[in-house]
Amino acid sequence: MKFNHIVALSLLVSSSFAIAETIKGTNYQSPYCGCCKDWVKHMEDNGFELDVEYVQDMTAKKIDLGVRPQYASCHTAEIQGYTFEGHVPAEDIQRFIDSKPSRMVGLAVPGMPMGSPGMEYKDQKDPFEVVAFDENGNTMVWARHNQ
Repeated sequence: MKFNHIVALSLLVSSSFAIAETIKGTNYQSPYCGCCKDWVKHMEDNGFELDVEYVQDMTAKKIDLGVRPQYASCHTAEIQGYTFEGHVPAEDIQRFIDSKPSRMVGLAVPGMPMGSPGMEYKDQKDPFEVVAFDENGNTMVWARHNQ
């Protein structure tokens, strides 16, 4: 009898994983950027599926998606109607999407801090903040890493 319970439980768990929906989006990046490709790989390794669109004028794309210059990085993603700028960890994006914030329109990691996803180099891990931003440019700290 115990064996049947174990089989039923394992089928339930495996079917739950099959039902989990992949979160899809688009990453806009320069065709020449290696760290952007590494960030997309980080996202895919964490259950996201991102189309990559190569853009020559990233500044115009960032402005269009509401990214202020002080929060800019090398790539910009659009996922489920939100904007994610730079090397934002997948776990922060997942938490943001799950919380469905009504006032904030996205997350950003300004610059390109070493040790952030896609910017790994040896054992170097610079401290960095992930900021949530609204359409008026107001921000709040969403997460801190490598502190």
